[in-house]
Amino acid sequence: MVLITFNKCQRLLCLNYVQRVSSAELAAVRDDLKAALTDLPDGFRLLVDLSQVEFMDPDCLPDLGRAMELFDQRGVSLIVRVIPDASKDIGLNILTLFHYPHHPRVITCQNLAEALRQLAVWK
Repeated sequence: MVLITFNKCQRLLCLNYVQRVSSAELAAVRDDLKAALTDLPDGFRLLVDLSQVEFMDPDCLPDLGRAMELFDQRGVSLIVRVIPDASKDIGLNILTLFHYPHHPRVITCQNLAEALRQLAVWK
């Protein structure tokens, strides 16, 4: 499951991946993601929370790459990822090298509280 939320005032897009994530689910939220991005200004920040992922299908990699390219085109300035278990990182650092030509800053955190501090949303 994928949950997309955004806060326009804080220039923050949040993606929460929950339980088992399939490429079909990523395809199903593609239009919602594009719609959220139209409401965010250049220089927006991205929070990617993988703390609730049980399994992400390797078939998701092309969809994740396309989403990264979309974020890059829309001017993402900071990406904060919550990955408490390194074994659940399905290669995001490698994908980042190929799909973010503008090289936004990327921070990986162990938990959501740490991520929110990095985003200066919570102290």
